Amino acid sequence: MSSPTTPAPDAGRTARAALITGAAAGLGRGIAVALARAGHPVAFTCRPGGTPPDRTLELVRAYDPGAVALAADLTDPGAAAALVRDVEAVRGPLGVVVHAVGPMTIRRFERCAPDDYRAVVEGNLGSAVALAAAVLPGMRARRFGRLVFFGMNGSSVTRPARGLALYGAAKAAVVTFARALALEEAEHGISVNVIEPGDIRDKDADRGAARAIPAKNPTGHAGSWEDVAAAVLFATAEENGFLNGMVLGVNGGLTRPHE
Repeated sequence: MSSPTTPAPDAGRTARAALITGAAAGLGRGIAVALARAGHPVAFTCRPGGTPPDRTLELVRAYDPGAVALAADLTDPGAAAALVRDVEAVRGPLGVVVHAVGPMTIRRFERCAPDDYRAVVEGNLGSAVALAAAVLPGMRARRFGRLVFFGMNGSSVTRPARGLALYGAAKAAVVTFARALALEEAEHGISVNVIEPGDIRDKDADRGAARAIPAKNPTGHAGSWEDVAAAVLFATAEENGFLNGMVLGVNGGLTRPHE
């Protein structure tokens, strides 16, 4: 991911505090940078003992000098509640939450162990449930919220693929959870949507680099973090509250998951 060069916030966006989970690297990092560039006060999480947050902080603070990083295990409901309290204490009430955490396992089911099940299901669905439970009460009270969860390309139509029995099932459950939340929370001014990234080979590649990567995609090339971040910005915009319960596939038109 290239360094930011034009730290100019989007004057058309309301600067509500934003939390991005799983942003120490990859797509989460790009989303954190994009939201900061758009003018949001940003906080993001990294996994305890995982990739250090330093590079993401460097990029995000080019636009938001007050950006903070917190280590959090979001499979623990108590940790999710503490995270929201800590973030709001330093960044203000959360208006935007993007949940990019979700461990991926590509392994045929016969080779999966019980620990794989727990890691994939708790890491994807369990963390989404815990984070939603922590952040929604405040959003309801303020009558505003933009939640974005992440699915897997094709998970909204439960399209099967070899090696993805556990991961595909967990992501399909996240989509169902998000759509149900969208129905329940709309009356409180809260929208809930899902992003399904597709053929993104190098999650740190910018759009120019991604277009040089040949791919079996209708576009002829891979996608980039910027493509995914653009969808997140659209889904979290103040004026787009009527976009609710939707699954946005950022896939170049290719919905077939990994085989």
